[in-house]
Amino acid sequence: MQSKFSPRTSLLLMLVFLTLTATNLANAQTYSPSSVLAAQVEVMTDVAPDATAHFACELRAFSTNGFCYGPAAIRAAYGVDSLINAGFDGTGQTIVIIDAFGSPTIDADLADFDTLFGIPAPPSFQQIHMPGSVPFDPTNADQLGWTEEIALDVQWAHAIAPGASIILVAAASDSFDDILAAQNYAVNNRLGSILSESFGASELGLNASPDGQAIIAANEASYKRAGSNKMGTFVSAGDDGATARGATIRVPQYPAASSLVTTVGGTNLFFGTPVAANPNGTYQGEVVWNDPGGAGGGGISSVFALPNFQQHLPKATLATLGGHRGYPDIAYNAGTVGGVIVHIGTIAPSPNSFFLIGGTSAGAPQWSAIGAIANQFAGHSLGLLNKRIYQLGRTGALNTLLHDITIGNNNFRGVTGFSAAPGWDLATGWGTPNTNFVQAIAADDDDNDD
Repeated sequence: MQSKFSPRTSLLLMLVFLTLTATNLANAQTYSPSSVLAAQVEVMTDVAPDATAHFACELRAFSTNGFCYGPAAIRAAYGVDSLINAGFDGTGQTIVIIDAFGSPTIDADLADFDTLFGIPAPPSFQQIHMPGSVPFDPTNADQLGWTEEIALDVQWAHAIAPGASIILVAAASDSFDDILAAQNYAVNNRLGSILSESFGASELGLNASPDGQAIIAANEASYKRAGSNKMGTFVSAGDDGATARGATIRVPQYPAASSLVTTVGGTNLFFGTPVAANPNGTYQGEVVWNDPGGAGGGGISSVFALPNFQQHLPKATLATLGGHRGYPDIAYNAGTVGGVIVHIGTIAPSPNSFFLIGGTSAGAPQWSAIGAIANQFAGHSLGLLNKRIYQLGRTGALNTLLHDITIGNNNFRGVTGFSAAPGWDLATGWGTPNTNFVQAIAADDDDNDD
């Protein structure tokens, strides 16, 4: 079966959308990566008066829609800097990232990214190519798109948990079967304590055929084994709001809709001063990601029943879910407006290899890094975090442990999505990380996640 997953990266300036009708979507066999390269961002030659900023966009006014973030701002926004300063940086943990095709420049990309931002090299980094992999072809748009995804995933997982080791498992292609083979390899060999995946496909399309249903079943079995192995899995919620490219109805995404993963939605982050980005600034607020580059994924599964961990949500919310799994569980900065800096050597040689990237692809690897830090804090692997997160939400503890996003919606391309609201919602889940979240999630140590 040659159906494909698409990486969740969205890039500035240009977007490619498939022109599928809702009917065609259900029968579609393949998807292409949604990422198209944006304008390069040049390293500043004179960073005064702000020695932390390396790019002009790191100091740009919010009103310009051209601002960006490096590791210093993101770490400060989400309370990660205090953890790293206290020695909790993912040491002793391994983050496993699943992507397709691989990247011939990822080692150099990571080294150049680390050098610029002053981040120590990871204890170890390994790229594993699955059997059947083909040599990289720089003229192949599909392969090139996945190198953008790989650069984002690896560099930003490392930026948030610099003490963790990273293993990139590169599937032979982005077909469902090859991605599953890579995932099974990582899970069956327990290559690490955390699994990060930034891709997805239409749940509607998959469930429309016996082959697609078999893919879902095989993936669910794989995720279940991951949970049994105490591996926590973080996946992106998607970049098309409550729909999929070309659809005119709400379309849930997979694996985002699975109950066996922690799904990460998207926000537009404002960090700096009240009017402009600044890595030495403070947290100004967030809204649901919804800008010209995309909107944070969120929706209600048509395949998976309401999981145990969501059964204590408010009655009005449960009525909306109608007995089905709702996602995302949590959120993270994903804006193409206010995106993050990534080094992509397959696109341009150094020193002009830095690009601005957004999408929920940015959130999954960074939350994976936070999961690795939580494992380090607890002294052992916590596994799937969903039950702990929702239990803390039920008690009201998340009010101070996460940024509760209450502004915005993920309406996108004419399809009405879902609005943010106090507490859990179908646009940003419980929200984005805040100070002391890691300590609380590690302390709430219940081995009976479901």
